[in-house]
Amino acid sequence: MSLYLNDLGLLCAAGNSRPEVLKRLLAGDRSGLIATNAFGPATIVGQCTDELPEIDPQYSIYQCRNNQLLLAALNQIRATVDKVTAKFGSDRIGIVLGTSTSGVRSTELALAYLAEHASLPDNFHYKQQQMGAGADFLGAYLGLTGPAYTISTACSSSGKAFASARRLINLDLCDAVIVGGADSLCNLTINGFAALESLSTGYCKPFGKHRNGINIGEAASLFVLSKEPGPVALLGIGASSDAYHFSAPDPTGTAVITAMKKALNDAGKQPNEVDYLNLHGTATVLNDRMESKAANAIFGSKVAASSSKGMTGHTLGAAAALELGFCWMLLAENEQGALIPNINDDESDTGLAPLNLVKKGDKLERSINVCQSNSFAFGGNNLSIIIART
Repeated sequence: MSLYLNDLGLLCAAGNSRPEVLKRLLAGDRSGLIATNAFGPATIVGQCTDELPEIDPQYSIYQCRNNQLLLAALNQIRATVDKVTAKFGSDRIGIVLGTSTSGVRSTELALAYLAEHASLPDNFHYKQQQMGAGADFLGAYLGLTGPAYTISTACSSSGKAFASARRLINLDLCDAVIVGGADSLCNLTINGFAALESLSTGYCKPFGKHRNGINIGEAASLFVLSKEPGPVALLGIGASSDAYHFSAPDPTGTAVITAMKKALNDAGKQPNEVDYLNLHGTATVLNDRMESKAANAIFGSKVAASSSKGMTGHTLGAAAALELGFCWMLLAENEQGALIPNINDDESDTGLAPLNLVKKGDKLERSINVCQSNSFAFGGNNLSIIIART
């Protein structure tokens, strides 16, 4: 069964609308990464700085920044959501999201308030930090009664959501699914990655010679997936799990190669048919070494490839959906074949397996037809997705 990504809403450090985000990505603009000490250690983060939409008081138990990010993304695709709901019925529309922290920032603020006032703030509710809060909120807000749930597998969370959403439609449990993810900045993740000594001391440098860690970001990205023909088709998904280490990737890249090959097989594509590869590219020493080896094993040094995290930061549970959104825009809104550059303000690490890393201004000189996007998570939880222009 052919499935299509009919519409996309997203926001991140690179902007708050599709046109803005695409323009800044193609220009290699990393001005959305800012220095802050608001979340613990002084670090550089990718923060959404525009004012977010307010959540109506009747949904106050869901009031948190994570759900505001989701609402901002939903507002961009609301017309399409309403259209498929009217056609198929509210019970036939599913919601599958990915996140790593949900609204835990609200709990951090509530606990700080408790320490000062000896009571929790009146507007705090535990649902704000539940992993399933985003799907519950969107379901209640839209009046949908189809399956609604959230997947949390760290940095592959929102990628796994696409596999689950596709299954809901293929099993005839849904006719359309709102699928994607959101993650918001909080002390938990920034202090956690600081404890792992994985935060960059400056701007992150994906595949750079002097890379030393990540910049954490926040984002939301939502798609409408359905059987209705649309501008982009969901062709293939490949997953693997190696359980090599709690946080470090398997240096051989064996399971990552498996995930990428499974996606290609599922899509019915050969490596030379992929026009652009969005790399996981966290800018940690270990990930970039492993991923360059794995990507080279399949594609050699031919396919145009880059990590977009040099402009957005690593948006954790939202990263897979966000970066698939970047690929969607390259396919649907980019007739000149412009490519997303690999921005690291540094010379590339020549000790890595060679890749065709995109430079500013690089383009295919034709429409981009097929994109593949990688997302890897703690515990060796790997995912690769292929989408194509229709």
